[in-house]
Amino acid sequence: MRLAYGCMGLGSAGSAPTDEEVDRAEAAVRTAYDIGIRLFDHADIYGGGSAEAVFGTVLARNPGLRDQLEIQTKCGIVLGGAENGNAYDLSREHILASVEGSLARLGIDRLDRLLLHRPDPLARPEEIADAFDVLRAEGTVRGFGVSNMAASHIAHLRSAVDQPLEVDQVELGLHHRDLIEAGVLVNHPDARAYAPVAGTLEYCTDHAITVQAYGPLGQGRFTGRPRGPEDEATAALVRRYADELGAAPEAVVLGWLLKHPADVVAVIGTTDPGRIRACADAEAVGEAMTRHQWWSLWSAARGKPVP
Repeated sequence: MRLAYGCMGLGSAGSAPTDEEVDRAEAAVRTAYDIGIRLFDHADIYGGGSAEAVFGTVLARNPGLRDQLEIQTKCGIVLGGAENGNAYDLSREHILASVEGSLARLGIDRLDRLLLHRPDPLARPEEIADAFDVLRAEGTVRGFGVSNMAASHIAHLRSAVDQPLEVDQVELGLHHRDLIEAGVLVNHPDARAYAPVAGTLEYCTDHAITVQAYGPLGQGRFTGRPRGPEDEATAALVRRYADELGAAPEAVVLGWLLKHPADVVAVIGTTDPGRIRACADAEAVGEAMTRHQWWSLWSAARGKPVP
């Protein structure tokens, strides 16, 4: 299934999980599981660590569930790591310590995958390679990937890292289309705005790196929470196509993304069981969606025709 569940919304920063939070998380996880989702995505900073802790409690409540799931987490962002904000740290020591903390909060002994959350300008690829080798040899991490990285970042890492980089998780969807826009604005004045990410989808496809898209529903802006006139027009078109395709609006928004030949995996983050269920048919909707519908949705979301 080309849907994953993003656990950012589970738990609350700075406090121990309450029974109510665990109940809400369990309902979301169970609903995601029931529609066929098996990949659950975390990061050590989500909820200041409470998202992993809540999920760990859900696993403890449901013996045997862990072995039916694929669990990945991310490391590298240090909240408050600079005087005026956050910092990124992909040093060997930080990676190893982050994995130890995530395993403890999740209450498990291995991760199916570890992603590097953001590019660190001070990172040394050979340090990352060494950390990955240690984690793989220990059996605490089975696979590796990156997040928020362009083709150039991935190529730089691959020059030193022996372990395959399986995933690049990026923000992508009908609302945030940069990686797709970059592919059609060649020889156009707007191309400069997308130059840093140009070729990333193609690079990932060529090197068997799965693109995971976070934020694919755009926080509901096309399915019930429009932010402005542009969103209203796109939402109206989404509703019309939902009627034509016999699907929920959420499935249409996700179907637009899943129709792309990069075989993207959409990471949905809603904690509302009803909205989770509304995403279930996204792959089928993507297959049924016509080119005319796909291009019409893109133009509507852009607010202007594709050049």
